[in-house]
Amino acid sequence: MEKQVITQVVGISDMRVSRNENEKIITYSLGSCLGVVIYDPVVHVAGILHCMLPQSKIDSQKAQDNPCMFVDTGVPFLFKEAYKMGADKKRMIVKAAGCSSLLDDKGMFKIGERNFTVLRKLLWKNNVMIKKQHIGGNLSRTVSIEVSTGKVLMKVSGQEI
Repeated sequence: MEKQVITQVVGISDMRVSRNENEKIITYSLGSCLGVVIYDPVVHVAGILHCMLPQSKIDSQKAQDNPCMFVDTGVPFLFKEAYKMGADKKRMIVKAAGCSSLLDDKGMFKIGERNFTVLRKLLWKNNVMIKKQHIGGNLSRTVSIEVSTGKVLMKVSGQEI
């Protein structure tokens, strides 16, 4: 009998961490937003974060109400939630997607670029490496992870890669 896979959708400024091996976590339409995917292969803890903006200092109240909106508050929150489920930083596989300049053709705001810069600085400071990334350009991405296996699937502008 085939097991029933439950798909959990992560919206914008949202996050999901799970160790339910019947779940698949997915986030859609990563444009300038950053998608961070984490996985601990020993305890089968997986998570996805979908954040919009690089730094919480622009609105500390919003960051307090929803840390997932910002890279600098969302990423630590994602890792802490994974640790509560038994994940270990040393085993964590980290992947990143998004950060495009989809709606910023002239490069005025560079939100995607800034999102990725904040992520890299934060991870570097905490001695965490990104294993794989699909960043930049002017593409929209959808990313998912199977909790049971850690298998990450990505669609770029609707095409699976």
